Amino acid sequence: MQRSNVRTDLASEVVQRPENASLAGLELNEERICGCRVTAVKINDGEASKVLCKPIGNYLTLELDEYIRRRENSFSDAANALSQLMRRFAEIQNAQSFLVACLGNRAITPDAVGPEVSDSLIVTRHLKQSLPQEFAALSSVAVLRTGVLGTTGIESAQSLKALCGLIQPDCVIAVDALASGELDRLCRNVQICDSGIAPGSGVGNDRAELNRESLGVPVIAVGVPTVIDAAAFCADESAAGLFVTPRNIDELVRSVSKLVAYGLNLALHPGLSIADVDMLVE
Repeated sequence: MQRSNVRTDLASEVVQRPENASLAGLELNEERICGCRVTAVKINDGEASKVLCKPIGNYLTLELDEYIRRRENSFSDAANALSQLMRRFAEIQNAQSFLVACLGNRAITPDAVGPEVSDSLIVTRHLKQSLPQEFAALSSVAVLRTGVLGTTGIESAQSLKALCGLIQPDCVIAVDALASGELDRLCRNVQICDSGIAPGSGVGNDRAELNRESLGVPVIAVGVPTVIDAAAFCADESAAGLFVTPRNIDELVRSVSKLVAYGLNLALHPGLSIADVDMLVE
């Protein structure tokens, strides 16, 4: 039995809970892109933000059911859908240079989405600086694997703020693992939002927020739910705060992280195709 008070990072999940059905100050729409279901949530005012515990902003959730079932062409369809959703944000459309912040801890599989995504990103900042004419068709992309406070001694927000001051990107894209309140969303949804992200908030380990106010540049957050609070399906109150993940989480994280990376590559370098990305990252 799922409960309405279970922690979740997904706006599309929390707005569909019965107690929020008549809440003013938000918009909810659904559509299909490249065969994938997309839920769009827009939180318009402070009252809705307070009730939903989500910052004001736009939240797009891409469902990956067809990809999980390995339907023919589902990888390219989902990657292209993710790319199209990313480019709906003016912060992406208007930017020429990007810093992709890959958050998380590679040593803990459910938290390894960011590091895994970084392995398949096309990094170009150094190339555009040394050979600007040859790489004029590509955007400037730099990647930072921030690690976690326990292994670096540095808050992700601190290292990112310092790096933003140094390289001055037009936009930061923060990639991280999230928490869900529904089992069937684990590694099956990708959320994109323009309100930033608070690393660790999904599991109650809130760190400094990454947003326009803290970094001085627009922040687009991309997240994949990999864990669920056991209280969502366990009547034992002592289970609250115990987070559960699928037994095949290794395979799921690798698979969805590659998909997210390809979607980002297509969004940040709109002249590339799936075949181009294959050639450049494999």
